[in-house]
Amino acid sequence: MDESQTNPRAPQPCTCMTDTLSDLPPELRPKQAPRKSSLRKVTCPACGLTYWTNRQTDLCMDCERKGAGGGRLDHTAR
Repeated sequence: MDESQTNPRAPQPCTCMTDTLSDLPPELRPKQAPRKSSLRKVTCPACGLTYWTNRQTDLCMDCERKGAGGGRLDHTAR
């Protein structure tokens, strides 16, 4: 065991050792990669409505309720 595990008051390593970009101003630091969204932009083949969805079908909720056909189903998620 080293000293930092046995003595909680032991000095912690300097941030310059753990964060190599700490000297850079915030605007020059690399940006974090944007998180991928589970939403995708689709256009309903029945009515032409463009919307964002996480559903597997391209039909909007109204056209699906009316029973309009023509929607693409992606069976890879099942």
